Amino acid sequence: MAATPLPSSGEPPLDGPKTCDAEGMIDIHRLYRHAFGEAGGLVDGVTDGDSAHADVVASQLDLVSVSLHAHHEGEDAKLWPAIDERAPSCALHVERMKQQHAAMLVQLTALDAALPGWRAAPGAATVEPVRSALAGINAALAEHLPDEEANIVPVMEHVVTKDEEKWFADHGRRSTPKGQQWNMLGAILAAQPDGGDVWLKKNLPGPVVLIWRWVGRPRYRRYRAALEGRSPSGSAR
Repeated sequence: MAATPLPSSGEPPLDGPKTCDAEGMIDIHRLYRHAFGEAGGLVDGVTDGDSAHADVVASQLDLVSVSLHAHHEGEDAKLWPAIDERAPSCALHVERMKQQHAAMLVQLTALDAALPGWRAAPGAATVEPVRSALAGINAALAEHLPDEEANIVPVMEHVVTKDEEKWFADHGRRSTPKGQQWNMLGAILAAQPDGGDVWLKKNLPGPVVLIWRWVGRPRYRRYRAALEGRSPSGSAR
């Protein structure tokens, strides 16, 4: 693809054709806002010594941490080089994204290091590093995601091809740990403004949507009940 010079603001030329639909980037950002935004409450809902409940919540935090790691690794590997080559006037935006990723990595690494101790022995001594890391991640997301949505996503839609955009989506799916696919799908849907109906119709074939409704969604509801420390019928444990 020929290089497309873009202004330093990151805004695409009004008469430039769109080369892909980057709405998926916004969808996955909603997941991270929602999942990490509720994480502190889930952690606080675990009673000291309740390692069974802590195990479920820690697994959820591991899931979204792995996803965010992979999301940023994909951008570092494929997106920034593509924008550097095809939209060199956005170099300052790209450099800022790299710096924000590096800052986020510090917080994610802290969370990854803190979770095993809390998972095994939830209590006052082990929970504070988890809480601190989550606060750092949420602060970093609050800075990074709006910046990326304002200054990178519009550029993507003018310099990234459909095949390249598909690579990012496939890369994210491949990062989901075995056995966690329904939980990840449920988390993505829960983060969407309408509960995920539009996302399902846009992104999944009809047979998979039916499987989700008959198999995946009931499993996810049971998983959410376990995360929140309540029985599937809705009462607290």
